Amino acid sequence: MSHTRIMEKVAIFVDVQNVYYTCRQAYCGNFDYNAFWARVTAGRQLVAAYAYAVDRGDDKQRQFQNILRAIGFEIRLKPFIQRADGSAKGDWDVGITIDMLESAAEADTLVLVSGDGDFAILVDKLRRGYGRRVEVYGIPKLTAKALMDAANEFIPIERELLL
Repeated sequence: MSHTRIMEKVAIFVDVQNVYYTCRQAYCGNFDYNAFWARVTAGRQLVAAYAYAVDRGDDKQRQFQNILRAIGFEIRLKPFIQRADGSAKGDWDVGITIDMLESAAEADTLVLVSGDGDFAILVDKLRRGYGRRVEVYGIPKLTAKALMDAANEFIPIERELLL
């Protein structure tokens, strides 16, 4: 009898701004997207990989986006909006939520890279409502406790996931 092992299907969602600022704040470093990719996709079948970014239209940012594309990410870009009061709007929460809910149809495991507590309700829904496994990667001291608690597994972004 031959047993074909069914590979776990995984979908990846990276809140680029969140991971950039939290890695800078906590470690004065940058997230290692290659190391993360290798870890998350090992022994799994990738069904989707999105990186959500805010487009400021500068060359350095374009180079970074090309690096992410080369790794395998599909880049979702939103224009950078500077409000009259000087604050900036570059929030991908709704877009990430829609993509994660849609990906739940084909992925067994959904991986979210963000510390944003607003995602706790989404992660809870994916687990309870869709029966999916959710892994959250974040900086421990900068990740909302509600988000950590909602996930099946919280994986701290530490040295081996930093450049």
